[in-house]
Amino acid sequence: MLALPAKMTKPLTVGSRLICDDNSGAKMVQIIGVLGGRTRLRRVPRAGIADVVIVAVKKGKPEMVKKKERALIVRQRKEFRRGKERIRFEDNACAIIDDAGLPKGTEIKGCVAREIADRYPKVVAIASSVV
Repeated sequence: MLALPAKMTKPLTVGSRLICDDNSGAKMVQIIGVLGGRTRLRRVPRAGIADVVIVAVKKGKPEMVKKKERALIVRQRKEFRRGKERIRFEDNACAIIDDAGLPKGTEIKGCVAREIADRYPKVVAIASSVV
């Protein structure tokens, strides 16, 4: 797996709610687990941009609600450093992906962070803009 070019903060914990920014059918999701989140005993796992999380769909199409899916975090409100500048988005958002890392939707409505371009090029290809 390729390293991230920025010093990434991880502000999202288990229980955080995210906007699902693709057209897979989910609108609002809640994080229920972090894949690859190595933490200390009894510490809540955290996630940030370019992390894959297990989510439960809370709002959306009736066939998607109450389903568990994998999601890739594409935006976060907490600022992170990219070189000498600090980047911050206006919301926390994710995109639903499958086990191979390919997106389930065909478009992402908002912008995505540049840090996910190397690891997940197919997700960046369907995004409207990359920041």
